Amino acid sequence: MTQIGTKCVQAGYRPQNGEPRQIPIIQSTTFRYESSAAMGKLFDLEASGYFYSRLQNPTADTVAAKICELEGGTAAMLTSSGQAANFFAVFNICSAGDHVVASSAIYGGTFNLFAVTMKRMGIEFTFVKPDCSDEELEAAFRPNTKAVFGETVANPALAVLDIERFAQVAHSHGVPLIIDNTFPTPVNCRPFEWGADIVTHSTTKYMDGHGSQVGGAIVDSGKFDWTAQSEKFPGLTTPDASYHGIVYTEKFGQGGAFITKCVAQLMRDFGASPAPMNAFLLNFGLESLHLRMKRHCENAQKVAEFLESRQEVAWVNYAGLKSSPYYELAQKYMPNGTCGVVSFGLVGGRDAAEVFMSKLQIAQIATHVADARTCVLHPANATHRQLSEAELEACGVGADLIRLSCGIEDADDLIADLAQALETK
Repeated sequence: MTQIGTKCVQAGYRPQNGEPRQIPIIQSTTFRYESSAAMGKLFDLEASGYFYSRLQNPTADTVAAKICELEGGTAAMLTSSGQAANFFAVFNICSAGDHVVASSAIYGGTFNLFAVTMKRMGIEFTFVKPDCSDEELEAAFRPNTKAVFGETVANPALAVLDIERFAQVAHSHGVPLIIDNTFPTPVNCRPFEWGADIVTHSTTKYMDGHGSQVGGAIVDSGKFDWTAQSEKFPGLTTPDASYHGIVYTEKFGQGGAFITKCVAQLMRDFGASPAPMNAFLLNFGLESLHLRMKRHCENAQKVAEFLESRQEVAWVNYAGLKSSPYYELAQKYMPNGTCGVVSFGLVGGRDAAEVFMSKLQIAQIATHVADARTCVLHPANATHRQLSEAELEACGVGADLIRLSCGIEDADDLIADLAQALETK
């Protein structure tokens, strides 16, 4: 069986005799055909190929194929951002009047997308804590529930989701589990092996790893039977009038229906397509992903242990610490490490956080996370700024929380930088 590191480098593209070793950048909006009939087959989904890069592009599809193989899925697609990936993954099977159960410990932008924007579209979300009881989880479901959503490791709360438990409950209600696997990446966790059905990524983060492009990805496990309760998923199991009555599950099977509909329908109508150059840059990041993730996790572990030893630090949250309530779950799902992000709070609270961050020299204040370079953020003042105090608490993002994304620099230098910032009055 091919190992994950080899897949990071080799998967998705196999050049033939005389073809370029690096994936080609197909920087073109359109593609020529010799007859209208040939192009018509593409528009009718009767043939595979490319006609307009708003829907599909060869460079993007090559990189999507690599991510698909890394996750162990049957089909995948790239999007213009992680936000677009999460929106498409949910909206592909939901419409006005539907309902979704979601973990409350998710990225602030995703929370806002679900709780505000998609609510305006008529889709309701019930948020449950990732460590809620079985009774609380069961009570969140409704007859019109169409999916369950969560993050493997929440950004920035760092809560670890019990994927297997959430998958079992989702399946007992006949709906899929959608998992955002951005922070661990498939190098550290493969949610499909624990029962997840759809995986999303913000490829902007570790997969790119260098702050060079914004992107997203959706991967289908091919394991969820959309026809078992076909009335729940009419978009996949009944004729699509916009494609001459094609039924996606009949035409493309269990392993291809979800992604085909997502591309042919949602990408067609919303146009959240990635630029070919962005896909090319993403592939560079993927080639070293297995090497970088090991270093990110090693640095984060050392930093978390250092912070835990300091009297100026009120609390530290990192699943690699034995003091973490998520330690056992992390050992189950991610025994080789979770991610490079550590969250913590200072004794002086919100004000102390601002002073501390201003004193850092290596770690730089940035909205970004999961970069080769160490960066730091105060989410309550940035990514989660639109959330109320109650919503912040529900997301596990206190007003004092500092999110430190450990890069791949030398760990001793990172610790020295933190130490001088803590000691500076």
